Amino acid sequence: AMRDPQRAIAMIQELHERGVCMSIDDFGTGYSSLAQLKKFQVRKLKIDQSFVRDIATNAEDRAIVGAIVQMARNLGLLTIAEGVETAEQISILRAEGCNEMQGYYFSKPLSAVQFEQFARTRESCPDRLDA
Repeated sequence: AMRDPQRAIAMIQELHERGVCMSIDDFGTGYSSLAQLKKFQVRKLKIDQSFVRDIATNAEDRAIVGAIVQMARNLGLLTIAEGVETAEQISILRAEGCNEMQGYYFSKPLSAVQFEQFARTRESCPDRLDA
């Protein structure tokens, strides 16, 4: 996408028309940028774990996360925080309005078979964000 943005935009547009929803991974780091929000039709911003890791102790990280969540909300996008490991991080992310979270707090990475077993043994998720 970075080497041939016009081709990537056309491909993403075609996928969007077919109902595929896109996310920008690791928003705020590396190649992800505000310009991508205008070029690509995305549905969700994934907040990089480097901002989530110290959110409870670092005011700048909390401000960055809050700004990303607010910007996403203003643009009609969802947010997902990666690298969530503690209940305190969950509490702060909820307070900031983050839509979704992922990380070791919920589960380690699982194979497809392990995930199926994991999903079958959990009737409800006590940490659902809409609860």
